[in-house]
Amino acid sequence: MPDHASDHKGHRERLRKKYRTAGIDAFHDYEAVELLLSFAIRRGDVKPPAKALLKAFGSIKGIIDADMTDLEKVYGVGPDSAVGLKLIKDLCSLYLRQQAEEKPQITCTSELVNYCKAILGGMKDEQFRVIYLNAQNRIIDDELIQEGIVNQAVVYPRKVLENALKRKASAIILLHNHPSGHIRPSDADIRLTRTIQDTAKVLDILVHDHIIIGENRFFSFREEGIMS
Repeated sequence: MPDHASDHKGHRERLRKKYRTAGIDAFHDYEAVELLLSFAIRRGDVKPPAKALLKAFGSIKGIIDADMTDLEKVYGVGPDSAVGLKLIKDLCSLYLRQQAEEKPQITCTSELVNYCKAILGGMKDEQFRVIYLNAQNRIIDDELIQEGIVNQAVVYPRKVLENALKRKASAIILLHNHPSGHIRPSDADIRLTRTIQDTAKVLDILVHDHIIIGENRFFSFREEGIMS
């Protein structure tokens, strides 16, 4: 009788050797997912769950952006595999944040935008976040302020600025996402931004920008001339 366990082990070893010698560009998408799953699924054939994930979510990006509970619904994908898949995005976010933190100054650099895309891209719910900067425009912290529809302009200014003062921030960058992919700001977005900016001036806190993240796109209030 054929030794399926040995076949699967050999396939995993071939995938790892291929990665070591040729890199990720030599892989089909399903092979890259197979290789990743092989670290969480210790035995058995990882090709069926890899292809099932791609079928369910459409792409590697779709897999990485998916909720953990949705990942676990895919045949052959258990809790360990779901954790491993979600860890990929979180590690990328940490990497991009640290890359942005290493810049001498931060306003709306490409590194910052990449970081913003990493933490908010693919989100199903709208989030409003604030990035706090010191006097040298280096990142002190970033914080989720509100999850849900960003249209309650009365709520945010006080909370945002109180938190900025607690961190002794000299400047802030506002950040939120539009899960629909439409990146033009609403009237509520503009009112909120101007309210925070006007209030921040009284406290000698600069508002460098408000960035809206959509699907593979972004909108900068400063670059578009909405903020002076």
